[in-house]
Amino acid sequence: MDFLFPDRHAADPRLGGKGAALAQLHDAGFAIPDWFAVPAELGCDKATLDAMVARLGGSLFAVRSSGTMEDGSEDSFAGQFESYLDVPPEQVAWRISSVRESATSEGILAYCRERYLPAPPWPTVLVQRMVAARSAGVAFSADPVSGNRGLSVIAAVQGTGEKLVSGETDGETWAVTRDAKIPVKPENSILSESEALDVANLAVACERHFGRPQDIEWAIDGQGKLWLLQSRPITTLGNIPDPNDPLRVWDNSNIAESYGGVTTPLTFSFARRIYEHVYREFCKLMSVPHDRIERADDVFPQMLGLIRGRTYYNLASWYRVLALLPGFQVNRAFMEQMMGVREPLPAALVETIIAESKTGKFSDTLALVRTCFGLVSQLRGLKKQIARFQERLDRALAPVDLQAMHGDALVAHYRDLERQLLRKWDAPLVNDFFAMIFYGVLRGLCKKWAGDVDGTLQNDLLANTGGIISAEPPKRILAMARLVAGVPGLSALLADRAVTQREKRKELKSHPELDAAFEDYLAQFGDRCLEELKLESPTVKDDASTLLCSIGTLAGNLKPEVDEPRAEKAAPKIWNPLKKLVFSRVLSQTRERIRCRENLRFERTRLFGRVRGILRELGKRLNADGRLDHPDDVFYLELAEIFDVWEGTETTRDLATLSLQRRIEFQEYHRGQAPPDRFETRGPVHRYEQWERPAEQATDSSDEIKGVGACPGIVRGKVRVVLDPRGATLQQGEILVARQTDPGWVVLFPSASGLLVER
Repeated sequence: MDFLFPDRHAADPRLGGKGAALAQLHDAGFAIPDWFAVPAELGCDKATLDAMVARLGGSLFAVRSSGTMEDGSEDSFAGQFESYLDVPPEQVAWRISSVRESATSEGILAYCRERYLPAPPWPTVLVQRMVAARSAGVAFSADPVSGNRGLSVIAAVQGTGEKLVSGETDGETWAVTRDAKIPVKPENSILSESEALDVANLAVACERHFGRPQDIEWAIDGQGKLWLLQSRPITTLGNIPDPNDPLRVWDNSNIAESYGGVTTPLTFSFARRIYEHVYREFCKLMSVPHDRIERADDVFPQMLGLIRGRTYYNLASWYRVLALLPGFQVNRAFMEQMMGVREPLPAALVETIIAESKTGKFSDTLALVRTCFGLVSQLRGLKKQIARFQERLDRALAPVDLQAMHGDALVAHYRDLERQLLRKWDAPLVNDFFAMIFYGVLRGLCKKWAGDVDGTLQNDLLANTGGIISAEPPKRILAMARLVAGVPGLSALLADRAVTQREKRKELKSHPELDAAFEDYLAQFGDRCLEELKLESPTVKDDASTLLCSIGTLAGNLKPEVDEPRAEKAAPKIWNPLKKLVFSRVLSQTRERIRCRENLRFERTRLFGRVRGILRELGKRLNADGRLDHPDDVFYLELAEIFDVWEGTETTRDLATLSLQRRIEFQEYHRGQAPPDRFETRGPVHRYEQWERPAEQATDSSDEIKGVGACPGIVRGKVRVVLDPRGATLQQGEILVARQTDPGWVVLFPSASGLLVER
């Protein structure tokens, strides 16, 4: 075994972290003082060592550690091992022993314990010729405090940098940008401006060599030559965002109702694909020029983000899509209202987006006028458009036996659904757009013409809009509960959670009328479920236990049936005949558009149910072929990864390990704290360990809780807070309180006398 020299042993793993970096930089032509390495296993024969030291030349030397765990990408061990400067030749052997022995110091052992690392072995020791430094110090190719990757930070002292590295002094500080500007410059400085630029360039050159920001030590000798003494990664920078990176604002105000809590990779990849197709189609329907849509081609796939397993709107992308629409600059507040966000984007970001759209305010207004004429035509033909869409949807969702289809046929069926529906979601989009427009107009008229100071009159007027299919399930559940109540002991059986679903279904079979009603409910509403837009959510067809328990509980608490006519809010008195006519037309259109919106959303449930069925079957095929450990592991793959298997484009065969790794990661998200409802990031989201919630608004010290009335009337009852309806029981007449609800909560509604929701 021998001493190691950089020109002959550059690839030797015994060089350790610091030595390996210096060897690479030596090969790349950086100016580094001569050195050699003493491996941990090598004894220090004095005669041989003296010869090696003499070979370096000079009268003083630096003796430093270069452990295998040192100067790594995650743990630097900076300042943990002993280092010695200005060592005369006769003391080199002694200092080598001292460096080795420092591996067992209490400081290093504590450092390892804090990071769950094993105790380090003896390090390799570097012996390097000392530079007779006029000035020296450290430099960072990126600012380790602010995270600015475009700013180099230099600290300099006179003489050697030992006092600076040890923390004994701070020295003078310079900041240099990548374009050679110096925003921070000390007075009466040790370095000249040109020397500071040279040091900054040296740090940046090391970063480019290693491909990541570097923390270097440097020295300038009496002749003005700049030397590189060492270079290592800035280990703390990976979790610090760069303030110069693009700003993103994440908000779940409107989407949490559809994708609340943790969402699996499969659902997110499907949702992102839907949003991309649907809103590109929406821009076409709104007569956005083709070239403008093409310029925003990269924006559509970025409308959603998945952060710690939670789905968020990427508001910057949404605004960029909205900026494509005619009238954005003159009608931005109305569009923000349609999106349902609590607060708009920062003004500076909005101005940037408007500038990027390259559309002047005047031309934007003209485009809006042209679009309005087109919208009138679309409104007139909307009834026929909805009918055509319904026919297309019924054809695409014609009954098929998914279990009998092989994998290629299942993938082909999904592709066909995407072609026929997801890329032609025209009628729901246009109807939703008009629903939001008319609702906004109705609300404005209620305030201006009807004196509605509370902002709830429009909701009162819309509360009894008939013909909405989502109002049918509670009626069906109530009807089944009345049938159950007529059978002695059946309500208790169904309400008993200890009784299996199979036993309950068997009992229903002995009551033909009830069984027929239950089967008809499953046939029509069986795809509805909690979090029904999540593909991993089991439907009522998959698991009807909560439905059966709710029917039983409701049947056991039914009050005598009384025909109580529902009070309908009368239209406000508007004496001006023209205003009265306009108000009546707007109210009628709002009711019709909302009725169609809710019914078309039910059709969306049918589509999602079919997609869910396809992907569950593909999960079974992958499990049968040994590609997944369990069929449900398919939900931890992305949509394209599943289709790649059958289309011959997959890039990995080990889907089981991939899905397991993601399952473990997403279990951590379930246990961890959710990010705020709204927050900002710059650059990659992984650099953020946590996000600060926006400052809470001052609240009234009283016990009064205020909200927006969605339905007229007054009710009194016991409050029941339900965070998860699975397994929840609601007694007849209780007021249901929840963070948010979706159609899967319908099993609790028949028992509730009132509903309070946070969202």
